[in-house]
Amino acid sequence: MTEDELHKLLRTEVAHSARVWNYLLGGEDNFAADREAAEYALALMPELVQSARANREFLGRAVQFLAAEAGVRQFLDIGTGLPTAGNTHEVAQAAAPDSRIVYVDNDPMVLVHARALLTSTPEGATDYVEADLRDTAPILDRAAGILDLTRPVAIMLLGIVNFVIDDAEARTVVRRLVDAVPSGSYLVISHPTTEVNGPAVEKSMRDWNESGAAPITARTREGILVFFDGLELLPPGLVTCSAWRPDPSRHEITDKVSEFAGVGRKP
Repeated sequence: MTEDELHKLLRTEVAHSARVWNYLLGGEDNFAADREAAEYALALMPELVQSARANREFLGRAVQFLAAEAGVRQFLDIGTGLPTAGNTHEVAQAAAPDSRIVYVDNDPMVLVHARALLTSTPEGATDYVEADLRDTAPILDRAAGILDLTRPVAIMLLGIVNFVIDDAEARTVVRRLVDAVPSGSYLVISHPTTEVNGPAVEKSMRDWNESGAAPITARTREGILVFFDGLELLPPGLVTCSAWRPDPSRHEITDKVSEFAGVGRKP
């Protein structure tokens, strides 16, 4: 594939959320449109870099808890995003080398970098599935090649359900995934909210959606809590990412992070 063909495939002239997030996290897998969109959003919400980092750190703490304390050995990470430090398989396999991870994303740029997600310990396994979150049947079918869906699975949905704009459809998608795994499985969600810095979040998302990029939405606490219906929501409940079981040695906990996060267990 030529460089021109790659740029056409990646639509580099339009900002993409995974690449914007990559820029906010200090990565280099982004283009001018992504950097421009990120800087515009930062002008509205200066805490956005902190929010991006808090979301990534939440992933690490959640996976560490699940693998080291809850005994989970299988992870279905949908909406993977671009590889960076502390990917799900790295955290899980550091705690439990026999962990098995399936990543899912539909971003061509993530696919380009998928090899970085497919490294594994000899005891464990990783795989990558190119699919949209809404296509639950093929996701589960492919995941079953690596994961045993009769045993507990942690379903990771970080910063992805917000791409399903319709509330009823979003609930249906999440429910199909949860229904496909057994008792003792977990649901991990992070999601942008309008309850923190609401006016700035709403304007930023409105401008994003008018730019031609994949549309997104923010939800209220109640709008996110419904995804955990029927599950045991683990303490401290649904909180901003930085406040979910934080490292006591860190001091940057804040209520200004405009991302809620939670972990639920299927009884």
